[in-house]
Amino acid sequence: MAVRPICAQTITAQSMNANAANAGEAAEAEIARHGEQNATGALSRASNLITLFLCGDVMTGRGIDQVLPYPGNPTLFEGYMKSASGYVELAEEANGPIPQPVDFRYIWGDALAELERMKPAVRIINLETAITRSDDAEDKAVNYRMHPDNIPCITAANIDCCALANNHVLDWGYAGLAETLKTLKTAGIKTAGAGRNIQEARAPAVMALPGKGRVLVFSFGSETSGIPWSWAAWADKPGVNLLQDFSKETIRGIRVGIEQEKRLGDVVVASIHWGGNWGYHVPREQQEFAHRLIDEVDVDVVHGHSSHHVKGIEVYKEKLILYGCGDFLNDYEGISGHEAYRGDLVLMYFVNTEPSTGNLISLQMIPMQIKRFRLNHASASDALWLKNILDREGEKFGTSVELNADNTLMLRWRR
Repeated sequence: MAVRPICAQTITAQSMNANAANAGEAAEAEIARHGEQNATGALSRASNLITLFLCGDVMTGRGIDQVLPYPGNPTLFEGYMKSASGYVELAEEANGPIPQPVDFRYIWGDALAELERMKPAVRIINLETAITRSDDAEDKAVNYRMHPDNIPCITAANIDCCALANNHVLDWGYAGLAETLKTLKTAGIKTAGAGRNIQEARAPAVMALPGKGRVLVFSFGSETSGIPWSWAAWADKPGVNLLQDFSKETIRGIRVGIEQEKRLGDVVVASIHWGGNWGYHVPREQQEFAHRLIDEVDVDVVHGHSSHHVKGIEVYKEKLILYGCGDFLNDYEGISGHEAYRGDLVLMYFVNTEPSTGNLISLQMIPMQIKRFRLNHASASDALWLKNILDREGEKFGTSVELNADNTLMLRWRR
């Protein structure tokens, strides 16, 4: 297949922001490249694009919770660590002291300026922690919780939607889930993937964009990510929206739910917590499931997460598939064992889609490094490392990455 040519559809995400000034700059760029006729089309598309911010797992519990203004009970029931403050000590031993308490904006670090610069219409994260005072810990290896009074650390980044169908949202029992849902609702943050019953867990988060339709986020979890089957929501039982499997029958059930919600011009995001924490391999059943979501369910963006590092990216029939976004915020500094994967290097994904088709127009990624529980701009060498990993893992999917002079990454794909 031929390499996807640079055209109006591959203008950078920054220049595709929906404000008139940036749209004009995009059109001027097209005049220089391809002439006035193409630039007119670019200007029209630029003014109608929807920019989404996506990232991997946001884990603000445990050690991070302890450095925020309202640390919760630090007691843990892990074989490795008995107090959440121990993770703060590990991070400080690895990278230096963390000021305590930090303000609510601290953990986002340099990411806040990038969010302001890119101005995404919708900001979506996978929130992988319970927000609760509950002490009713589930019998599992690791339990994450953040004190509810620390919720401003999420609103500090103006997050619109939290996907919750993951393997930590019920770490502190059903009381913990109920408090999580209540806290997020009170903060004005929409949720998907967990609820008081299966109807709530399956319902999408809906973000209306005046003049541009809506963004719908459906959140799904898979047992392959470590979610216990007992956490599945039912008609009369709280829990998460857990996929039974990756079969055609499961796809048919999802299609019914999305058909009931989607309108013309809506962009549908399927946010899926699947697979293990480490390893680049994408199982064939995951790829086939992602393809069926696009072919049979009319999903526009597949937002995959669970891996603690970035994985390969595919563009299938002009729709974006992120198989593993990697972590985005965690308290893993100083924990040894998987250094080769560079889990400290994370990406901000800025996705430009055309609402009339849901097609991907551009994907710009901004590399960050987690250090001292804060997101910092990655170095040039670290940005190059990420480029090389994405090139290597994207080759089988027909994608590659261009490294820009400012250390941002731009996806290229074949068609």
